[in-house]
Amino acid sequence: MAVSATLAVNEAVERARRDGRTILPLGFGEAGLPVHPALRERLAGAAGANGYGPVAGAAQLLEAAAGYWIRRRLPTTASQVVAGPGSKPLLYALLQAIGGDVALPRPSWVSYAAQAELLAQRAHLIDTAPGQGGVPDPAALAAAAHRACERGHPLRSVLVTLPDNPTGTLADRDRVAAVCAVAREHDLVIISDEIYRDLVHDPARSYLSPAELAPERTVITTGISKSLALGGWRLGVTRLPASELGERLRERLLHIASEVWSSPANPVQQVAAWAYTEPQVLVEHLEASRRLHATVAGAVAEVFVAAGATLAWPQGGFYLYPDLSAHRDRMAQGWGITDSQGLARVLIDELDVATLPGVAFGDDPDALRLRVATSLLYGPDDLRRQTALVDDDPLALPWIRDGLGQLAAALARLTG
Repeated sequence: MAVSATLAVNEAVERARRDGRTILPLGFGEAGLPVHPALRERLAGAAGANGYGPVAGAAQLLEAAAGYWIRRRLPTTASQVVAGPGSKPLLYALLQAIGGDVALPRPSWVSYAAQAELLAQRAHLIDTAPGQGGVPDPAALAAAAHRACERGHPLRSVLVTLPDNPTGTLADRDRVAAVCAVAREHDLVIISDEIYRDLVHDPARSYLSPAELAPERTVITTGISKSLALGGWRLGVTRLPASELGERLRERLLHIASEVWSSPANPVQQVAAWAYTEPQVLVEHLEASRRLHATVAGAVAEVFVAAGATLAWPQGGFYLYPDLSAHRDRMAQGWGITDSQGLARVLIDELDVATLPGVAFGDDPDALRLRVATSLLYGPDDLRRQTALVDDDPLALPWIRDGLGQLAAALARLTG
């Protein structure tokens, strides 16, 4: 297998920069913000915690994570929580623990299908509706489950992302409820990736987790990499259902964890335990982060719309998913572009803009859609990123303004 597309584009940007090129980094999905000083201090204070610790995670972390979910209308005990070195390995271990085929939204995060492939499991890609990214069409999911059962390889799980990467949208309550009904009818485990939950742009917007409607069959994964910009610290948690299924999955998950990662890094667990109690200083930091993500993602969306792209407006995280099909003929004649792979290649090789092609997320390769990550526009260093975080008008900061201008100029050349 090739290196994950999201990591590969980051490496491509670094190579281009070493060659002296000024690349606009819109490919890698990193939160793009500095570590809060209180988190730095607590990590330093926990540096002496060098023991392995329990496989499921430190008791104080499990209790804190349970409290996090309780405050989100999800009654949870510490025994339902398992921690791991990031939500990504937890997702992989869950797919292995559940087994069988998995239904994925199309498009969906690059690693879902890749992980299924590594496990020799079949991933069934189910289309999503515009503005409903991350949640498969319920009727199409039901049809796929029926066909799979007829072939003797039934679906065992369906994975949803709320809000979504790559589209940046948040499926509405009716769509989530309909998928829960299909999952119950076909006895599917629901894996709900909610790592962007706390980055929904409008905090007043209604959020519905499948665990509220189908608690007996829903597993939630999340972590600190996106909300607190701690991707390199590698700490995730999963909430298992309080049911017989949850008990079986916990036993299998702990067996896998004991043989693969033993336990998450102890110092990071101690910091995460404090973070999941949601102290006011981190709540304020998260609110500022959410505002910045929403402001810059919206500005990038406006640049694409001005260039003739269509897209569902971003509602969470720091992604958008523009479609440049309106310029298909012009781009084919002027640049030889006929698919999303070619579109992304021309953007980085010829126009110095790094994005990811829709095909990397399971999309139709001929569709001219891109996944655009906006968070690295905040600046190349902590000083500028912190300035962007606290500034009342981050779009007026010269480095963000210049990045938006570079994008607009590149799209003008591409589509003109």
